[in-house]
Amino acid sequence: MHSTDLTRGQTQWSANDWWPPAGWWPNPARDLTPPGAGTSSATFALPPRAESVHSARSFAAGCLIGWSMGDVVDDMELVVSELATNALRHGLVLDPRDLRRSGREPIRMSMIRRDSLVTCVFADPGSAAPVLRHPSPLEPGGMGLHIVESMSLRWGWNPLLPYGKVVWAVLKS
Repeated sequence: MHSTDLTRGQTQWSANDWWPPAGWWPNPARDLTPPGAGTSSATFALPPRAESVHSARSFAAGCLIGWSMGDVVDDMELVVSELATNALRHGLVLDPRDLRRSGREPIRMSMIRRDSLVTCVFADPGSAAPVLRHPSPLEPGGMGLHIVESMSLRWGWNPLLPYGKVVWAVLKS
């Protein structure tokens, strides 16, 4: 799934400065929330290190427990693990013409709650679109987005200008 109306008035976000604008919710999932739904959000910067996946899971669990959404913690931790791993593995691979940003930018993770729905969002500097792959049975890995798709109500991504993207998944408590 792909959507480009991300900024609602802002025209030049990059992965380095994108934080969810007040009231942001992925357009392809707007029909899931009632009009006037209250929103809570929290954002966390993940350093480009493998141990950040554990930190992302802990951050997500803490947000969900704080929002009395403990029933979705296990599912969200799995989704967050997959999206954080993809952001670290693929989102830090930049256009070779612009290596000055390589490895310097954190991945930004946001948790956004609307009523009984919660979205996790990862902003990274990579420009490559996430691809739902179909690996061979003997190939290790490659199933992460299938897991995200099966665990979430909706998932998708949005490009950021002049570079980067956000990848998001919506779960219901």
